Amino acid sequence: MFDNLRDDANSSLYEDDDNAFPEEDSFASVPVAPKRKANVKLLGMTPMQRFVIALMLMIAVCTLGTMCLLITGRIGLL
Repeated sequence: MFDNLRDDANSSLYEDDDNAFPEEDSFASVPVAPKRKANVKLLGMTPMQRFVIALMLMIAVCTLGTMCLLITGRIGLL
C-alpha cells in the first residue's frame, strides 16, 4: 500500500494532459468594461448642485430637531 507513495506524490494528477488547467486561459477572454463618461450627471445635477441640496437638507433637519427639543423641554435657551 505504501510502496509507491513517493512515486504517486511526484507524478502529476492529469499525467501529461496539455489542457490540465483550463481556468488559466479564461482570464484572457474576459471582456473589459467600457469606461464611464466624465460628464455623468446623477439626477441631472452637477456635483455642486447636489452639494447645495444636501447642505440645505442637513440645515433643515438640524433646525427641526432643535425646535423639537425646545418644544419638548429637553433643552433650554438659558
